[in-house]
Amino acid sequence: MSDEERINPGHLKTRQLLRKIGPLIFGVGALFTIVGMASFFMSFGSFGPPRFFWCCFVGMPLMFVGSTMSGYGFMGAITRYQAGEIAPVGKDTFNYMAEETRGGVQAVASAIGAGLNQSARQSSVACPSCGTANDHDAKFCDSCGTAMLATCGSCGAVNDSEAKFCDRCGTPLSQNR
Repeated sequence: MSDEERINPGHLKTRQLLRKIGPLIFGVGALFTIVGMASFFMSFGSFGPPRFFWCCFVGMPLMFVGSTMSGYGFMGAITRYQAGEIAPVGKDTFNYMAEETRGGVQAVASAIGAGLNQSARQSSVACPSCGTANDHDAKFCDSCGTAMLATCGSCGAVNDSEAKFCDRCGTPLSQNR
């Protein structure tokens, strides 16, 4: 049993029916439309009303229904044809884009990598006492409990733990510890 039959057991029968009845209904609609138009244009010569102009109003909807049924009946074949025509062009386009943008993609990737490395370096601060890496906003060391911020003994300003001199007054912070 084919994949189509497993998905929908009546699919093949429906497709065959649409492929046969669709063109037949379209042909009947075309005949009705031709008769109606012929009656319309022949009435110009006799200056009388067209007798079979109503056939156009029957034929045009029949042509629409027939073409729709035919479209659904032949949709798989049409889609396979389109895929066969489009796939090589898509493949060539993809390969061209991949080849031509390789340098730009590498530049963007290296910039992203550099940004991630820089943010990783900035996101951790070493403890002044034991050297363990801590979060950049940590107030105390995770390992030894030492205060991560250094307070200046001269002016009382809070400085980074890695600072050697006070940001406000310039006094060496190592003397204050």
